[in-house]
Amino acid sequence: MSSNGAPSELMLEFKDVDTFYGDLHVLKQVNYTIGRGEIVSLLGGNASGKSTTMKTIMGVVRPARGTVTFDGQQIERLPTAERVRRGIAPVLEARRLFTRMTVFENLEMGAYTRKRGAEFDQDLERVYSLFPRVKERQAQVAGTLSGGEQQMVAIGRALMARPRLICMDEPSMGLSPLFVEQVFGIIQEINRQGTTIFMVEQNANMALSVAHRAYVLQTGQVVLSGTAAELRQNPSIREAYLGEMQVTV
Repeated sequence: MSSNGAPSELMLEFKDVDTFYGDLHVLKQVNYTIGRGEIVSLLGGNASGKSTTMKTIMGVVRPARGTVTFDGQQIERLPTAERVRRGIAPVLEARRLFTRMTVFENLEMGAYTRKRGAEFDQDLERVYSLFPRVKERQAQVAGTLSGGEQQMVAIGRALMARPRLICMDEPSMGLSPLFVEQVFGIIQEINRQGTTIFMVEQNANMALSVAHRAYVLQTGQVVLSGTAAELRQNPSIREAYLGEMQVTV
């Protein structure tokens, strides 16, 4: 990372992206940069455009204008499966597991774009080392797991794609405080192992405690950006997202 807080080597870039749902203008001239090896967090309230950002990265929503670049190649017109093959994997909001399938079968689905072989076995062992509880539950039907356990499986399923970039949509949603701490600790460990992470998260305290940089999105526009340390000290962020009222005397 450069001295001004910008990433030194780009992995993902949004440039002047506009997206619409019918006549509804959701993302408005949005610009993001995610550098290789970073954790970047996207903060914002409901209906700010955070989830639309993730859907745009994965190809569920296509921009009307602007470009999305991954590893120097424009991807905004590519299908989702091709984006996964190129190294982007999602951890979806509310986990979205195949609830009638076993934990192991869910992990298998994460590797659907790859051939089964030695790399599959290596990746499975990596998931089990990160999540011993997932290994214990591998034969259990996914729908019977707790919310925290399901989130671990969802992250493990993304890792089975051997991604270079993981896009996480609200990883703390619906989790107990204990599981939130565990999940964010694992996010940091995955990043230390070399995976870049772009994370949408409403729990600003946790997000800024692990992120290198962050953006703040309001009604589809980026209104603030900077290092996580800078945003933690910003009075507007402290009041709006960190639950701290500023008192003047």
